[in-house]
Amino acid sequence: MPSDDGTSHHTTIIERLRSGDEAALAEFVEANRPALLAFLNSRIGAHLAKKIEADDILQDAVMEALRTLDKAPLDSWDPLHWLFQICERKIIDAHRRFFESQKRDAAKEASLPDTSEAGGGLANLLAASMTTPSAAFSRDQRQLRMLAALDTLPEDQREALRLRYLVGLPSKEIAQKLGKTDGAIRVMLSRSLGKLQEMLAEE
Repeated sequence: MPSDDGTSHHTTIIERLRSGDEAALAEFVEANRPALLAFLNSRIGAHLAKKIEADDILQDAVMEALRTLDKAPLDSWDPLHWLFQICERKIIDAHRRFFESQKRDAAKEASLPDTSEAGGGLANLLAASMTTPSAAFSRDQRQLRMLAALDTLPEDQREALRLRYLVGLPSKEIAQKLGKTDGAIRVMLSRSLGKLQEMLAEE
């Protein structure tokens, strides 16, 4: 049909994806490769980029997507956001793989009081919220509240929290990345976490 602008073809791919068609997934990934690589490059950070390329993480993500295509959420499903979420998990896996010793060192930092307070609850919620590609994609009300609370913090505070609780970097490395002193980062983390805790308690 001459008037076809490609929308019908896109819809067909989505329908095929919904039916578990692996070839459709390969087509969809190829069509959205620039967006997926841009997403990965925006999340990887210079530290991890020295160890692994975005293409390699994307390949891992696609392999997982193929394995789990039949279990993908079909209600209001946005396959691109689904792939973003898998990519985010693969970034976390890569950080664990390459920087496990750093995470163990970070866990030994006795002078970060917020790690014990937030350890099981707030820090886990924080990490889960940060790995959700968008507020619209999350159906977890606590995550939505955490995302709203995070939006009230300045960018450097959000980044410090992300590096500490999602990436697992020790405060000294966060200080180097953000151009601040180790002491300033410790104070920033403690205050930011306290503010988030207060805001969540007000709900």
